Amino acid sequence: MTTREIIELVAAAAIFAAGVWLYRRRATEGDDGQYGSQGAVILFVVATILAIHGLGLLEYRPSATELGQ
Repeated sequence: MTTREIIELVAAAAIFAAGVWLYRRRATEGDDGQYGSQGAVILFVVATILAIHGLGLLEYRPSATELGQ
C-alpha cells in the first residue's frame, strides 16, 4: 500500500467515526429525543466510497484479452 492509500483509509475511518458520533448524538428537546441524522448517513456514504478507493478497488485492471496478449 502506498502512503496515499493509507491516508485515504485513515481519513475514511475518521469520517466514519464522525458519522457515528453525529448519528448517536442526542437530539434536542424539540426533536422528541430521537436518534439519527441525514448528515450522518451522508458521512457513512462518503467514508465507504473513500475506503473503497483507498483499498484500490476502483483501479482499472485490463484483462489479458484487452491487452491483446
